[in-house]
Amino acid sequence: MKQVVQNYKSGELAVLDVPVPGCKPGGVLVRTAYSLISTGTELMKVSEAGMSMLGKARSRPDQVAKVMQSVATNGVGPTYQKVMGKLDSYTPLGYSLCGVVEQVGPGIDDVKVGDLVACAGNEHALHAELNWVPKNLYAPVPDGLASRHAAFGTVGSIAMQGVRRGEPQLGDVALVIGLGLIGQLVVQLLTASGARVVGVDPDPARCELAERLGAAACGDPESAAVEAAVAELTDGHGVDQVYLAAGGGSNQPVELAARLCRDRGRVVDIGKCRLDLPWNAYYEKELDVRFSRSYGPGRYDPEYELEGRDYPIGYVRWTERRNLACFLDLLARGSVDVEPLVSHVADLDDAVETYQRLKDGELKAVAVLFRYPEHKAEPQAPVVAVPTVNVKPVPARAGHAPVRLAFVGAGNYATSMLLPHLAQRDGVTLSTVVTTTALSATNAQRKFGFAEATTDLDAVLGDKAIDAVFVVTRHSSHAELTRRALLAGKTVFVEKPLALTEDELAGVLAAVEESGNDRLQVGFNRRFAPLLQDARQRFGARTGPASLRYLVNAGRLQHGSWYLQQGTEGSRFAGEGGHFIDTASWLLESDPVSVYATAPTGNEDLQVVLHYPDGSTATISYVTTGAPSFPKETLDLVADGKVLRLDDFVRAAVYDGRRKRWVSSRLPKARDKGQNAELAAFVKAVRTGGPMPVPLESLVATTSATLAVQAGLAAGAPVTLARPR
Repeated sequence: MKQVVQNYKSGELAVLDVPVPGCKPGGVLVRTAYSLISTGTELMKVSEAGMSMLGKARSRPDQVAKVMQSVATNGVGPTYQKVMGKLDSYTPLGYSLCGVVEQVGPGIDDVKVGDLVACAGNEHALHAELNWVPKNLYAPVPDGLASRHAAFGTVGSIAMQGVRRGEPQLGDVALVIGLGLIGQLVVQLLTASGARVVGVDPDPARCELAERLGAAACGDPESAAVEAAVAELTDGHGVDQVYLAAGGGSNQPVELAARLCRDRGRVVDIGKCRLDLPWNAYYEKELDVRFSRSYGPGRYDPEYELEGRDYPIGYVRWTERRNLACFLDLLARGSVDVEPLVSHVADLDDAVETYQRLKDGELKAVAVLFRYPEHKAEPQAPVVAVPTVNVKPVPARAGHAPVRLAFVGAGNYATSMLLPHLAQRDGVTLSTVVTTTALSATNAQRKFGFAEATTDLDAVLGDKAIDAVFVVTRHSSHAELTRRALLAGKTVFVEKPLALTEDELAGVLAAVEESGNDRLQVGFNRRFAPLLQDARQRFGARTGPASLRYLVNAGRLQHGSWYLQQGTEGSRFAGEGGHFIDTASWLLESDPVSVYATAPTGNEDLQVVLHYPDGSTATISYVTTGAPSFPKETLDLVADGKVLRLDDFVRAAVYDGRRKRWVSSRLPKARDKGQNAELAAFVKAVRTGGPMPVPLESLVATTSATLAVQAGLAAGAPVTLARPR
């Protein structure tokens, strides 16, 4: 494998072929996707290596002291040989990367082969194709977070530990001196914590970048504008904290910190700068000077870093690994944005040239990434396979008269949008309701007239008198409950989504194939909405490709909603996006062949573009930041000189030429999104044994397209929906 190394004696930089590290117990072997150059720490090492021996000694007095101690103990000759041997050896560079787990060592059970992880450590997260990383120095990357962004995990942890040492509170004003890589991250972390930030750096471009990323004001350390901004934001008292993220030999940062800090404020040293404290200034204000040690508690403790002995969370809340995981979470949620910091991406083979350009000042950069062999080309379009339905259906059995239905789940959607329609429908018997809590089942029984209420799912699936089962539970259980009901021979109505992962979808289809039971309907109700059905009929057949725009003004969820539990229940779009994809595909009369998704930084909004075989496109704008007073769903379909317009299932129109050819509207309280018609079609299919309202192939295609959205966000590229030939 290839690795970037440096000879500290000669200053030589090289990309060497070295053996692959072994996968030892207590850690994982990681194949690197991206590694990050620390333009501060690493360039300092590279610069020092190019100095004379005297220059090296002057730059590292701590090491000189060790040498002198060795001379006193071992003599000049042995010490000289030892020092020269150490200097004249290749040493590694790098300490922050993201990659894919290639092998799992004994004792590791929190990740598996193929998982994406961010890694830390100047002995374990090196600029190398493969690294062995112990347990406490890696953290899984959240779904949807790009690997090039997760590669910032270690430097993000350094910045985070510095901010934690400063203990900012809501409303504080902080000064960040030095707006390089660490400083830019400190600015964003402070802003995310509710502090107002003033930045200091002699580089105008870095000041402008920090202001774009949340700083209230930035300027040159010599500029009166900085002092004016501090005075204005603090009513003349001075800042609550100063974060020293600068390097170099100037004493200006600590002097500026004393001048602009308030009485009894805190000064936190994160970088490596000169600390000749002006005694009077620090004494008179009784300033609290603190040091921030790298990534957090655990650093330099071999029992923590190498042996995997974690610190109890009750005693040490934020360790190295917990800081790393926290920073990745902030990235995934858009609270911190590292993409604007990426100045350059280089191939690993070009490492020597890249370091030289940085050292010479030819390449001016905040952050530089190394991209590894598999990532040399621009990312190829990822592929999501659309599974085929290989099944010979058993003859459909006509249901009883009346049709007997069971409900698994009786939450808000079931009791407000499904059961009221079914309870009033002739030819339907609500046989059994199953919930995990007895009282909710009893409430549903009392309100809608179920013959039985139970918590025993097996009894329902084994009851041959029940014709169909409705699965109306939380998203994470849909696929498994559907699979079990299909294997039990039941016709199944499952609320969206059918599945949250490709494996879950494959499991459902395996049950179809094993049982021969393809009697499945997913609750994609909008295609059954009377107003949209009528509009589609009046729009007529198409001769050319169409352009469809669907705006979903989803709004924000209330705090505590289980929809926010993305770790178990999937993203909001994974949960309900199938509604809108199904509607688009039904209007365009085909299934998509590719999906492209993008998300603005800092919120949950999505733009999803679907491409169809005939050249048609559908753009779904799923937004959470719109005005609540605006309609939730608006749709436009344009083709052949005609436009179909739908406004929130209350008003629809078809335009042809220069006039409205048809328009229909209804009172908002009469808004009908198709649930009643959908249930009527489902009950009819159960009663007669006829075809299901939506072909299984269409349900699978819509589910695959919904899953492709998350894959596209993670890859930052279009996703091909591949169908077997």
